[in-house]
Amino acid sequence: MTQEALGVSGILLSKSFGRQNSEVQRYERENETQIGLQVKLSMSGQAFFALIQLFMLAIPAVIYLVAGLLILGANPLTVGTIVAFTTAQSRLMFPMMNLLQIGLEIQTSRALFARIFEYLDLSPSIVSPASPTPIDESQLGLVEFENVSFRYDESEDEESSGLTNISFRIEPGEYVALVGPSGAGKTTITSLIPRFFDVSSGAVKFAGVNVTDCDQDELISHIGILSQETFLFNDTISENIAYAKDGATQKEIEEAARLANIHDTIMSFPEGYNTLVGERGYRLSGGEKQRIAIARVLLKDPQVLILDEATSSLDTQSERLVQAALDSASANRTTIAIAHRLSTVVNADRIMVVSGGRIVESGTHTDLLEKEGLYAALLTEQRLEIVG
Repeated sequence: MTQEALGVSGILLSKSFGRQNSEVQRYERENETQIGLQVKLSMSGQAFFALIQLFMLAIPAVIYLVAGLLILGANPLTVGTIVAFTTAQSRLMFPMMNLLQIGLEIQTSRALFARIFEYLDLSPSIVSPASPTPIDESQLGLVEFENVSFRYDESEDEESSGLTNISFRIEPGEYVALVGPSGAGKTTITSLIPRFFDVSSGAVKFAGVNVTDCDQDELISHIGILSQETFLFNDTISENIAYAKDGATQKEIEEAARLANIHDTIMSFPEGYNTLVGERGYRLSGGEKQRIAIARVLLKDPQVLILDEATSSLDTQSERLVQAALDSASANRTTIAIAHRLSTVVNADRIMVVSGGRIVESGTHTDLLEKEGLYAALLTEQRLEIVG
């Protein structure tokens, strides 16, 4: 809760809605609950131990009382025997108290242990095969879907959200765009290529090899992903770009930045590449963050580039700069672009229209306009929105 409320996004949100006092009150309520739980945990079993300690303190008095009565009754019990027995009793009771205390701590920690081991015992659902098939370097960039169906929940039927019988082939170096309504399954298609999920049926092939037969690290090393929401670490610009490649040199970082049209902007900052971007990159504009993310992908130098709404949240000028960087990034690479702004993909080699988890249309921009189908309807709707 503290991380959310005191993060940059949380602070800006609370200020923009004037909810600072509400956040303080919410924190106080949760804090009081936390204090109550901590006190309850600390006091757990203390009444029992208070009773035990009272009993232990009373035992010597009882021993002396009984011993005195025995001595008065002409019993051959000596003072030395009484002292020895009392000393032995005290030495025995304190270790017993410690054992009881340890037992209590174990009992109160069992719930925590159960949660920890619940996560430690989880097995990843996506793992590399014991004997992976090497990826054919001569076919890098080739992506194939063969009758692929996918459900996030396997109990769902075919009419629910997901993909149904998706088949296509993307040649190396081809620029393919995925368009369609929100929730149609475009992002799901691109998530299956790096094997973030396993298909329900059919096969996804990369360079002619089923992705389930590939080594996961080798597969992902050939794929670069640029999403709509750019994430930057609270570190320098240089370190954020270098994240894509271990041991990247400063020359390589700057070359990637030049290709992404961000080098001159970085050099205009007082500290250049050593500029701290702040939490999630809040010190940079949307266009600057996106171009740094493009530089990061270019440094990785993947054979397949996946663009998921990379310019949808940018203004016109920033979009133009980012689009120019994307055009540079797409050169000589297989590129799969998801787009809602159809104007950004009119020059794609092929446009596939996705609706209801199926590919309903496929072709160039001109071909799809002549069909007067869903693509033409979407384009007309966007033009009307601009005019309106």
